[in-house]
Amino acid sequence: MTCKEVLFSDHAITQMFKRNISVDDVKLVIEKGEIIAEYSSDKPYPSCLMLACINNRPIHIVVGRDEEKERCIVITAYEPDPNIWEPGFKSKRS
Repeated sequence: MTCKEVLFSDHAITQMFKRNISVDDVKLVIEKGEIIAEYSSDKPYPSCLMLACINNRPIHIVVGRDEEKERCIVITAYEPDPNIWEPGFKSKRS
């Protein structure tokens, strides 16, 4: 995903701090990560769930995309729980 600007919601900043996820980690997920779910009806911008392993640590981020201004708005970031996610962290357990 290409973003000219990356913005962080207050919620994202709080969760990143609590979970020891850095701004650089999140930017790497945006740059090199894989989109594993898309939420095209999210408002005010369509968003997606992205996954990347940073320093052998899986990280999920939810990011909205303002296509008009080519900017990404990070909504939250977390390390996926292996009790909730299938191995590989791309789909939830049923």
